[in-house]
Amino acid sequence: MLKQHLQLKLGQKLAPQQIQLMKLIQLHTLEFEEELERELEENPALEIVKEEPKEDDFSSLEDTYESEGTESITTDFDVDQYLYDDEPNYKTASSNYSPDDEEFDNESLLTEGQSLYDYLLEQIHLVNISDEDEKIAEYLIGNLDTDGYLRREVKSIVDDLAFSQGIYTTKEKVEDILENYIQKLDPSGVGARGLQECLLLQIEKKVSSDKAVSLAANILRYQFDALTNKHYNKIIQKYDIEEEDLRDALDEISKLSPKVGGNFDTQTITINQEIIPDFVIQVKDGQVVPMLNSKNAPTLRVSEEYKDILTTYSHDKNSSEHKQAALFIKQKLDAAKWYIDAINQRQNTLLQTITAIVKFQKDYFITGDDKSLKPMILKDIADITGFDISTISRVVKSKYADTPNGIIYLKDLFSDSLTNDDGEEVSTKEIKTHLQEVISKENKRKPLTDDALVIILKEQGYNIARRTIAKYREQLNIPVARLRKEL
Repeated sequence: MLKQHLQLKLGQKLAPQQIQLMKLIQLHTLEFEEELERELEENPALEIVKEEPKEDDFSSLEDTYESEGTESITTDFDVDQYLYDDEPNYKTASSNYSPDDEEFDNESLLTEGQSLYDYLLEQIHLVNISDEDEKIAEYLIGNLDTDGYLRREVKSIVDDLAFSQGIYTTKEKVEDILENYIQKLDPSGVGARGLQECLLLQIEKKVSSDKAVSLAANILRYQFDALTNKHYNKIIQKYDIEEEDLRDALDEISKLSPKVGGNFDTQTITINQEIIPDFVIQVKDGQVVPMLNSKNAPTLRVSEEYKDILTTYSHDKNSSEHKQAALFIKQKLDAAKWYIDAINQRQNTLLQTITAIVKFQKDYFITGDDKSLKPMILKDIADITGFDISTISRVVKSKYADTPNGIIYLKDLFSDSLTNDDGEEVSTKEIKTHLQEVISKENKRKPLTDDALVIILKEQGYNIARRTIAKYREQLNIPVARLRKEL
């Protein structure tokens, strides 16, 4: 039996405009500039004023946005009666904004270069080799990774040759072609199946009776594990040599490349990204003044020409074509108004956030010393600005600031806190800076262990556990003591 009943639900739904605003907020300067250009192309009712805004006059910019963005556009007939959906059917800038676009800046420089694959193919085609062996060699070259290594098992390649190329061969035949043809090509070390083989292929091509080169080849071939673990005393005892002899051999090894394909661009395109600061922070008479990059604050307006066209079309109430044209134009005008308001909101949000950050970290911006950084988390800035934590996160994402001490990544200003022996809260970044300084001054012949670092930092007033030291060391890309050892 069917029954009717009322049910009350409380839900929250973001409008498309709100979603688009969030996307605008998280874009850095180059992405924002690209997004603005796309919107200007898609919406002819939106125009950019070519006048350069004053660097420090943001109130005038704000007034411009408010007057342009909130202007009411009226018609002689009700355009809304022709709308079948709650939301207008115009395209917003987000409609064809791909997540892939976030990976590249619009100022990226593209340069062509020969790929490792093409370079090796050119060489193998000049070698005196049978047609079938040449096809196997070409297939092997195609299986090399970007560093020039053959990571796949030879047996798998033999199977692939049979199924995809119709070439039936043996594992021994493929290995023979790999070792006698591929590994003889330039650059030295290409076609190796591991780091040890790669370095050996390079050192063996050095035709030399030099003692250091011979010792280096022996170490790579027979004492590779001891070398990688920096067990230098074991190597010295094994070959009954002086420390100076080992140092010379290590110098020869250091000249070898672990990634011989690194100088080649396997996709024939090299991307060079350029960092454009989103904010400019200046220090004047002891005061820290934050500003937006002028590209983040363009002066926009609604097209007067499109307003006039809308008025003309809306006068003809009887023509269906004119009504449809008026509907289209009004949609574009509404989109332009909303977009101007969104840019205004984006600008105000960015300004309020950077102002709060500057106020919180004033000492750091004046001194430029990492030790002056206060512990700061997203919630601290959210509390000051009144914005949601997610909004603050979007603002600082991928954003940079040009400061008197160089360009900084905003996210680097945020860190957790620990309490020192004096009961003061200090930033974890300050502790990392101390840790880095201690390690940089250590005796490289006897590097400090994590336990030793715990004792030293404790003497400096930082009571930190060994596992925390290890975590910070890994975050700083500093290897363990054994791997920091030098002769």
